Amino acid sequence: MRIRIRIAVWCAATLCFAAEAPQPLIRVAEKDLAASPVIIAYGDTRFTDPTNETATNPKVRRWLVAEIAKEKPDLVLVSGDLPWNGGAANDYVVYHAETELWRTEHLLITPALGNHEFHGVERQCLENWWNEFPALRGKRWYSVALGSRVFVLNLDSASSLLPGSDQRGWIQGQLDNLAPTVQFVFLNLHHPPVADVQAAPDDDHNPRPNEIALENYLETVHLRRPVRIVVSTGHIHNYERFLENGVTYLVEGGGGAKPRPVVRAQGDLYREGAFPNYGYVRLTLGKLGLKGEMIRVADPSASAARFETKDRFEIPAP
Repeated sequence: MRIRIRIAVWCAATLCFAAEAPQPLIRVAEKDLAASPVIIAYGDTRFTDPTNETATNPKVRRWLVAEIAKEKPDLVLVSGDLPWNGGAANDYVVYHAETELWRTEHLLITPALGNHEFHGVERQCLENWWNEFPALRGKRWYSVALGSRVFVLNLDSASSLLPGSDQRGWIQGQLDNLAPTVQFVFLNLHHPPVADVQAAPDDDHNPRPNEIALENYLETVHLRRPVRIVVSTGHIHNYERFLENGVTYLVEGGGGAKPRPVVRAQGDLYREGAFPNYGYVRLTLGKLGLKGEMIRVADPSASAARFETKDRFEIPAP
């Protein structure tokens, strides 16, 4: 049962860095996209010293990086907790080394800030993040225009999403000024607004008032034109999928962090009992809409990677 609270590296793609809102910080031209663009969404990778096999699974982490590189997606959304400890510069050194394949394939990686990005002194944590992603320097939230049909808001759930906050005002401004060609809006953030609510003592990853306020806003926002909204999150080290008031909510925290079992509520559209759910979501844009697939590591204990498709869904164009 859900608890509801009401509260009044990138290379080959052509990127343009805009000077001020509401223009996107990153723009990928239509001509630089595949005929059927692919977006990969996942998070909770916890890159760190590969001898650490408690907080994260370094073998699976590397498998996922390699498989995503094979996909050659047009965009990779990382929903946070990219490092284990954001204050440790070496965690980003490990990330950079383990994701060399992504730079070889010229993948566009757009991360959101998670709570592990802030494990340490905040100023140093942000400096480490910006050093790895220099195009984001000075930003904690930013937007991406992926061709003409997809617009992405990468958010910071360590900052307020409540009414009247700077970030909420920025979100409203971005949505109020969508290009008339936009059909799909992604909100990429770490903490989920919608998730399977767990009883104590496993309730520490349940949706928080900060993100529930975002859900409430998305229920009531009136855009100038019809669009489909997809909210991509992590934080819970598992996979969940919901459809609430026309908004698709994805929890894909299977990037390598220590798996977390969940008791699935009726609203969770993913009903498989398999565990753990290391993996990622592939979203393919076609003429009629988005085709979603959850790509799962079939056997994390195996010596070689094998993947299987465990969830399929569609999001029709408006």
